[in-house]
Amino acid sequence: LSVYLDAAFFPCLREQDFWQEGWRLENENPTDPNSPLVFKGVVFNEMKGAFSDNERVYAQHLQNKLYPDHTYSVVSGGEPLAIPDLTWEQLKQFHATHYHPSNARFFTYGDLPLEQHLKQIEEEALSKFERINPNTEVPPSHTGREDHVTCSPDALAPDPARQNTLCVSYLLGDITDTFEGFTLSLLSSLMISGPNSPFYKALIEPNIGTDFSSVVGYDGSTKEASFSIGLQGMAEEDTERVKQIISQTINDIIESGFEEERIDALLHKIEIQMKHQSTNFGLSLASYIASSWNHDGDPVELLQINDSVAKFKQTLKENPRFLQDKVKHYFKENTHRLTLSMSPDEVYLEKQAKAEEEKLQKKIHALSDSDKKDIYEKGLELLAAQSKTQDASCLPALKVSDIEPTIPVTPVQISTAVGVPVQYCEQPTNGLVYFRAMCSLNTLPEDLRLYVPLFCSVVTKMGCGGLDYRQQSQQMELRTGGMSVSTQVVPDSTQLDMYEQGVLLSSSCLERNLPHMFHLWSDIFNNPHFDEVERLRVLVMMSAQELANGISYSGHMYAMTRAGRHLTPAGDLNETLGGMEQVKFMKRVAELSDLSQVIRTLVRIKKHLLNPDNMRCAINTTPQKMSDTAAQLESFMKDVADNRKERKPVRSNIIEWFSTGKKWCQKPCQMKTFFQLPFPVHFISESIRTVPFSHHDYASLCILARMMTAKFLHGEIREKGGAYGGGPGWEETLSAFRRGVDWAKSGQFTQQDIDEAKLSVFSAVDSPVAPADKGMGRFLSGVTDEMKQNHRERLFAVTHQSLVEVAERYLGVGQRTCGVAILGPENEAIKKIPHGS
Repeated sequence: LSVYLDAAFFPCLREQDFWQEGWRLENENPTDPNSPLVFKGVVFNEMKGAFSDNERVYAQHLQNKLYPDHTYSVVSGGEPLAIPDLTWEQLKQFHATHYHPSNARFFTYGDLPLEQHLKQIEEEALSKFERINPNTEVPPSHTGREDHVTCSPDALAPDPARQNTLCVSYLLGDITDTFEGFTLSLLSSLMISGPNSPFYKALIEPNIGTDFSSVVGYDGSTKEASFSIGLQGMAEEDTERVKQIISQTINDIIESGFEEERIDALLHKIEIQMKHQSTNFGLSLASYIASSWNHDGDPVELLQINDSVAKFKQTLKENPRFLQDKVKHYFKENTHRLTLSMSPDEVYLEKQAKAEEEKLQKKIHALSDSDKKDIYEKGLELLAAQSKTQDASCLPALKVSDIEPTIPVTPVQISTAVGVPVQYCEQPTNGLVYFRAMCSLNTLPEDLRLYVPLFCSVVTKMGCGGLDYRQQSQQMELRTGGMSVSTQVVPDSTQLDMYEQGVLLSSSCLERNLPHMFHLWSDIFNNPHFDEVERLRVLVMMSAQELANGISYSGHMYAMTRAGRHLTPAGDLNETLGGMEQVKFMKRVAELSDLSQVIRTLVRIKKHLLNPDNMRCAINTTPQKMSDTAAQLESFMKDVADNRKERKPVRSNIIEWFSTGKKWCQKPCQMKTFFQLPFPVHFISESIRTVPFSHHDYASLCILARMMTAKFLHGEIREKGGAYGGGPGWEETLSAFRRGVDWAKSGQFTQQDIDEAKLSVFSAVDSPVAPADKGMGRFLSGVTDEMKQNHRERLFAVTHQSLVEVAERYLGVGQRTCGVAILGPENEAIKKIPHGS
């Protein structure tokens, strides 16, 4: 708490901090006064990276134009080209007025006594200030217009000819009216969520666009809430048609309202959300109340959700047209609205680069020779300061000796249901039952692998048994907390070239709905529908669009996945199922005019996948509910087994809990790959083949990785290079990686550095696990409590010597096998690197 109070109210904010973290003019090579002057700075580069994402660009414009009068009309993180106009004095002034107790809210959560907290807050912060008027109230907005913006074309768009976005946003009421906000957020879900909602039927299903616009639905984060509805991935000529559909749909809703069953499903969802326990419950409450409380709403009222639910039911009972009246008032008769369209501009990035270059030249033009000399000298001073070790002794710190030496044991019972292994874990789940099933993919032919993620995303969304996809969606919402299927690649914990591949089924439900949940899974296993081509097309388009949108957001993840591709078989499969290869594959599927071959493939996968012979299950629920759940699981498995024509003899033994996957025949090899993408930054990853979890060097490598990040790479790449992972120059970044290895091998780190890295690793190892997820590590990857304890003891035992040894053994140039991947714009040097297809 003392660190948080000090950081918020009394930060140093030195001029050098402003140069490093904000922006500065500096020689490209700070040690060479003749190298050209460029913009550097962490936030400057961070924001350039943030705006390489078209969805982010759109959302930003939408907010700025919907609230054109005040704080929401500017970019809170900094418009990249406006950042170089900020001065150090302005920053200090802004901090003094806004980061002041008169403008602050304090929130504590947990079971520690409150008095001590209040005393500390008073003594260390509040007592040192006089009350001021921070003048941060936000006046009401007025808007009512149409506008247009541009963005960069997306090379991976499902349909390159359809890259427009159009959205209509409506200004709603003040968020401090708790019940009105609650009603509008429910209304928003009824209007847009899932295939039964009117806007989904009207906008998504006719295939006019690929998905809803990046901003959609109710947003209560600003003082006046808003509701947005629109499409992305649409053609420019459909603009008027989409506007027409939006107003027609609003009329239809006012006319016919919503089915009672959909309202019940929504209230059921709220009940589950309130019972589900997450590990960051306190934090999520804090962010849930922050917006309304900041605008002087009542935070306690906001937390009394049951009262809002009761009032909602009562109001609806008294006036069955209650929701329709709201739609009429807020959407049909509301003149405070913005219609914003966005289209790709071939020269968008060039225009941005040109604007930045002009800004830079204007700044340079105003400099005298002595200014330039001054910049050079300040650059050297900053470099010297960055190279000095900071004294952290003033900060309160845990010691490694404070960490618990042993982990608490998670008891599980292992049993079978119709010959299928089951793990039962009794937990205080608050009246919920959590079910998982891992289905092995080891029998799946190679040519089907690329289709598995698509199979996972559509198998619960196309209808099953006697239900079409709309009815299935409705039943899932009424009876479960969601049912999902995802791909799993589990590296073996003892051998690097072994792995298990499979798909994981997950769902949860209130205890009373247990039979319904298993019945839905039964229908999905026994009779999933894959035959509705139009439904599949909608799902394929949405999936391809989502992948294309996610690349700039997860650029590092894609670079890391590709870099590890040729190092291990699990890495190879990860690239197939979740890397750039998958993104490109889904783009190809989205371009197919005929999906019948895809449907035949999905049916083939189903035969291999949903098969009790290659399955294991896990249940987490309360002790009181365990035997009932086990009985329900038994009858579900029996139902599925009976349905499979060729009955195989039931497995008698349970020893093969993990049928470890295939052996790999390829040899690990070195690879460099480049993907040309329209971003203003590069994402760069280098991946090195090392050892599996149970190997005695694994712990040392964990600590070494954390230490290289915090003690070397962060300073070299982020602080000195002024990059935020996006990389100043990709060659410079790869050379910093090399120097990082040399630094580790030469042992230029202290015991303090090692202890900090240990604390950091332990904080991840010991992060709390929710009741729903207890025992999951064991279930998914076979890592038992005993193996975890061994790993823990090895972490404690890591020494300076063992760190230098693993650096030499695995990271040295002669010893290592590594892969490199780069995503981003092409330049001369990159042309020599093999391009990813």
